Amino acid sequence: MSHMDNELPLVAWIGIAVLLFAQGTWLFLDARKRGRFPWFWGIWGLTGFPTPLVVYLLVTRVFTKKAK
Repeated sequence: MSHMDNELPLVAWIGIAVLLFAQGTWLFLDARKRGRFPWFWGIWGLTGFPTPLVVYLLVTRVFTKKAK
């Protein structure tokens, strides 16, 4: 068994990059539309999945509806 067996294939790395970029872009655009620190959400969305998305949806959808 070589060390290459434990590495992700290139297509997986590309998929991860596309997923993170799409999430970061969506978070940035939606936060900009709502006036909610778009650069913060966009950059955080590029760093991991799905925590930034879940937190953003909780902050902008769930907690703001209860506050109104």
